[in-house]
Amino acid sequence: MELWGGRFRESSDQRLADFTRSIELDSALAEDDLVGSIAHVHGLAGAGLLTAAEATAIVAGLQDLRAEVAAGSIAWDPDLEDVHLNLEAALAVRIGPLAAKLHTGRSRNDQVATDLRLWARRAVTRLDESIVGMERALVGLAEREGEAILPGTTHIQPAQPILFGHHLLAYVEMLERDRGRLVDARRRFNVSPLGSGALAGAGYPLDRAATATELGFDGPSANSLDAVSDRDFVVEILAAVALGMVHLSRLAEELTWWSNPRFGFVRLSDAFSTGSSMMPNKKNPDPAELVRGRAGRVIGALAGMLAMLKGLPLAYQRDLQEDKAPLFESVATYAASLGILAGLLDDLGVDRARMRAAADEGFITATAVADELVRRGVSFRVAHQIVGRLVAEAEAAGTGLADLDDATFRDALAGCDDPAARALAGEPPTPRLLRAAAGVEAALASCDVVGGTAPTRVAAAIATARQRLGV
Repeated sequence: MELWGGRFRESSDQRLADFTRSIELDSALAEDDLVGSIAHVHGLAGAGLLTAAEATAIVAGLQDLRAEVAAGSIAWDPDLEDVHLNLEAALAVRIGPLAAKLHTGRSRNDQVATDLRLWARRAVTRLDESIVGMERALVGLAEREGEAILPGTTHIQPAQPILFGHHLLAYVEMLERDRGRLVDARRRFNVSPLGSGALAGAGYPLDRAATATELGFDGPSANSLDAVSDRDFVVEILAAVALGMVHLSRLAEELTWWSNPRFGFVRLSDAFSTGSSMMPNKKNPDPAELVRGRAGRVIGALAGMLAMLKGLPLAYQRDLQEDKAPLFESVATYAASLGILAGLLDDLGVDRARMRAAADEGFITATAVADELVRRGVSFRVAHQIVGRLVAEAEAAGTGLADLDDATFRDALAGCDDPAARALAGEPPTPRLLRAAAGVEAALASCDVVGGTAPTRVAAAIATARQRLGV
């Protein structure tokens, strides 16, 4: 069954048929195609192009097909090229020649553009649910183990102490932005191309606004040329998914490092680990590694889609058939990655003692000591120099900042040109106060600002996240 048979004198070469066939992929649009077709039938009846009896018969046939698609019992014929032709042929088997009227006022160009938007709308809803599930796993872990003290790093070097819960909530913020990007994309693509025809618009007085409303769109597309050739929404979804995968990959990277015995901060459960075919000792964080690896595939899908679109003139080109594979695969990969990492976090073990021991390395409370000097009247740049000298003294002595003797603190203060610092050197409580500021718990508590790592702030942030997520 060829849609263009009247124009051609020869049958298609089998190689062409095989090369252009898409049913194996676009059968995923079957439900959306049938929903769109039912709305189109209502539009044809409203325009007087179908009688009420004809519309009722066609819709009944389409509903029967929906039931078969939902049950997975429909047989796809590869000789019929795509999902649209397969469904039209299946409809003809059920209701006879009347099925030929279904395509009145419609092209596969506006048909597939509509189908894909309907599919994308469902996909965005499912992804949002998966992202929320991942956020709940992060918040749950933050509640269970969030008081653990983690050595925060910059440049992968010890920087300042933070609560483990504060670190986990950083990913919750990322995921919330990921949700927002998908919602924002949905707002833009939720318009109906149906009635745009091949490129110039349908040649019949179809009520496109009514059809759009029936399909749950915010309205009809404003330009028929744009409607059939627009795949911006595919790019936007891929971009949101790619960035979402980047965020998951960053967490996966940290989990792989933290689970290494040299760190020993976390332990993956056996259920979310794998072994080695050769080395009996191995316990590998393969789920995290695969998330990290698959992020590259999704990034590649986005780049490929942009490269495909950049050379296309208006209106529809067959190149656009290539939009579905990267979109379907990327959405599926993202959903699976969210699910596997959420499960991994639910079962994750945390070694608070190892984290705390690491937080005692690298002089990570130095900034808190400098801040204490600032609170006592020393300019920050001078305080930075003083504490830098104290770090050098502690490093040479093989001790921590809090273990330096009183004379070392006083000498560092007295040895600079700043009057405020020299004055502090002569005050007896100064070494004790600076030593207290060098404690990890004091350093944590000092970061008492909105968004900071002070325990009270982190507890409040967890409560806010719980309320937002409904947990």
